[in-house]
Amino acid sequence: MTDRTDSLETIVGYLTSVPAWYLATCEGDQPHVRPFSFAALEDGRIWFCTATTKDVYRELTANPKFELTAWKPGSGWIIVRGKADLADGASAEVRQAGFEHMIALGEHHDGPNAPELTFFSMTDAAAWLCDIDGSWNPLPL
Repeated sequence: MTDRTDSLETIVGYLTSVPAWYLATCEGDQPHVRPFSFAALEDGRIWFCTATTKDVYRELTANPKFELTAWKPGSGWIIVRGKADLADGASAEVRQAGFEHMIALGEHHDGPNAPELTFFSMTDAAAWLCDIDGSWNPLPL
């Protein structure tokens, strides 16, 4: 495995090991933070799931820059910065997993190919594992 592949696996492993992690966008000069909980790795890309009807999608369309973070007790926290790639190229397997995840959260979609259900990945990404001692350990992407 490459360092990049290891890093992507670390990121997805971290995000899927906590009940929720937080994704921040910006609208004008106002940051917006909300919980997310779906991340899947496929073919060297991390896929996130949302709906085109949500503010987060509208905000990422206007300004694709985002930052996410999660804290795992005993493991510090992770920070990932990047730009949302809204070209939904998720496979049928990822779409099914995302659909099932969103339904389990209480959302209502007609199936994994519902027109409002969308998946995005990231470009221009940087990531760090951070600790209370002030260290930011970069993950090669």
